[in-house]
Amino acid sequence: MRLRSKKWAKPFISSHPELVIENDQAGQLRGRWQARFKNDHPIYLEIGSGKGQFILENSLAYPKINFIGLELQPTAVAIAGKNALEKDPEITNLKLIYGDGADVSHYFADGEIAGIFLNHSDPWPKAKHEKRRLTAANFLASYARILRSKGTLEFKTDNFGLFQYSLSSFKDAGLNWSADDISYDLHHELAKHPHNIESEYEQKFAEMHQPEYWVKASFPS
Repeated sequence: MRLRSKKWAKPFISSHPELVIENDQAGQLRGRWQARFKNDHPIYLEIGSGKGQFILENSLAYPKINFIGLELQPTAVAIAGKNALEKDPEITNLKLIYGDGADVSHYFADGEIAGIFLNHSDPWPKAKHEKRRLTAANFLASYARILRSKGTLEFKTDNFGLFQYSLSSFKDAGLNWSADDISYDLHHELAKHPHNIESEYEQKFAEMHQPEYWVKASFPS
């Protein structure tokens, strides 16, 4: 969902390089993200982080883990950054990339990421747009390169068709998951994911009592 452009968004991004990293600069950090975070903690990446609620709440809940939100829309990136600084002006375990998730290996070296989150990705329902789906084979191949051995991919959506497609795509790519790591109605099975943190979209659909589909899959070693 495209946000209405805000005049203050790009100036905000430019004025906060400690938190928001633009495309070219992010590419230069490939293989050096732990040095940027100034620690050796594992790094988790959300692709399509939107206004940042999910990735920010994770960073606040897990200070010993580093989190990166990757988002293409400047207004969404700026809102995420503004919210982060309001919550914690000294936040150190969160970075936001203003860039395109079409090829994550542009930003990250092989084995640099511990886990990936995909939350309410665009379903691209037309067959001719299959390769644009973030769970398509071409994207999974790029995730496999940047993830460490047995790295995880956590996927949530309210779109049943996309969920079915994604599970099939995951199986074809050799990913696996247990019965405890998949739900067709997550908010009624929170025992499977007791520390679930909601994205903006998830919160909205939960209020509408719409099922949330979730799976946490592991890539082969």
